[in-house]
Amino acid sequence: MADEMNLRIGDREMLHNRVCSVLREAILKGDFKPGERLVQTELANQIGVSRMPIREALRTLELEGLIVMQPHKGAIVREIKKEDIQEIYELRSVLEPMALKKSMEQFKQTDIEELSALHQTMLQTESDQKYVEYNANFHDILVSRCKSSRLLSFIEAVLNGFALDTPQIIPGQVQKSNKEHGVILEAIVERDADKASELLAQHIQRTGVELLQTLEKK
Repeated sequence: MADEMNLRIGDREMLHNRVCSVLREAILKGDFKPGERLVQTELANQIGVSRMPIREALRTLELEGLIVMQPHKGAIVREIKKEDIQEIYELRSVLEPMALKKSMEQFKQTDIEELSALHQTMLQTESDQKYVEYNANFHDILVSRCKSSRLLSFIEAVLNGFALDTPQIIPGQVQKSNKEHGVILEAIVERDADKASELLAQHIQRTGVELLQTLEKK
């Protein structure tokens, strides 16, 4: 385990997704190396939580393919393959814009207002952790009115392979995402589904490329 890694957040009642986010970021940034064993007691002490949320988070990270649970060893960090990240972002760039297009057919004014409020909040937040949560909410709302349950299940399956924690990993990602979210929102306000879906695809593709570039420098 990296001695200099600081995982402590302070809130001892942090939600499951926050524990996952902290551990996921550490793995993606290389604070934990491939083949390294993650000890639940040590992680719990560093983050400042009990072992229960650590165990739950490790189950989630196993589903995402970031760790593997081995008999008599516990959680072991897996090697992150470039091909996996490419595939995930290629799928997202097709599936999510498709769902947005279907969702916009059912969008209500309240949905647009919620997206706008979230965008303004993201422009003002100074917390990377909060930004990750707002970003996930923004993307969730984009597809929230899609009536295709099968399409949504595909998106959920792809996202289980990689979460939306890139603002904490890619340099300048917050500023870039804010700008891209802004133009996507403009297209939604104009009820231009084709433009909105195309802009979302470009946003996801750009993020995927820069994520790979960042991880390759680690």
